[in-house]
Amino acid sequence: MRIFIFLLTAFTSNLASSATTAEQIHQAADEFLKAFAAEQLSAGYKVSHVPGALDARLSLDICESEPSVAFSGDPWKTSQPSLLVSCEGSRPWRMFLPVKVEIYGPGLVASRTLARGQRITENVIETRDVEMNATRRDPIRAKEQLIGMEMRRGVNAGTVFTADLLTAPEAIVRGDHVVITAETGGFSVKSRGKALGSGRIGEQVMVENLSSTRAVRARIIGPGHVKIPM
Repeated sequence: MRIFIFLLTAFTSNLASSATTAEQIHQAADEFLKAFAAEQLSAGYKVSHVPGALDARLSLDICESEPSVAFSGDPWKTSQPSLLVSCEGSRPWRMFLPVKVEIYGPGLVASRTLARGQRITENVIETRDVEMNATRRDPIRAKEQLIGMEMRRGVNAGTVFTADLLTAPEAIVRGDHVVITAETGGFSVKSRGKALGSGRIGEQVMVENLSSTRAVRARIIGPGHVKIPM
């Protein structure tokens, strides 16, 4: 009987040592999340995190090295991202672990109600402590990214500024006088023109060359500046 118990214990021990357990996966995930929290703390943000539950009976092939852990989604866009836990080697595997991540810190919010199309100035921006990733969108973290932009839609006071709420203002308005740059190879020629439409940086617009009175399509490269290929 004692021999049987000894053999059973040895067999169970060998089986456990040849598998990656739920406890080991949770440990790897916890270390990853603590490192993420420390990184955000150095930038002024406080992170709380809780890993999701796994079946305690989970048993995966033993990982020859430490399991790799990474976010499968952007934790700044959701408070419930998943972690991708994977193992490389002769018997690779991968699995997803749900986690709850809350990021708190100084968020840039609207100091008052803003209308669609309103230009963002410094006096409509306020800093408050908020849960940054509760919006499920990408929060703007630098005032420089806000000032000069326009609201894509109206928002209430206290709304966290996110990328989807903003649009770049028109760099050229129909009727504006513009500088047309025509490039070919290493040469460029500049001429004066008139915008026949409106647009933002990166968009194309029709312009009239004031010297030739010819209308051409050009790409807006800055306020009052367009470029055409030759």
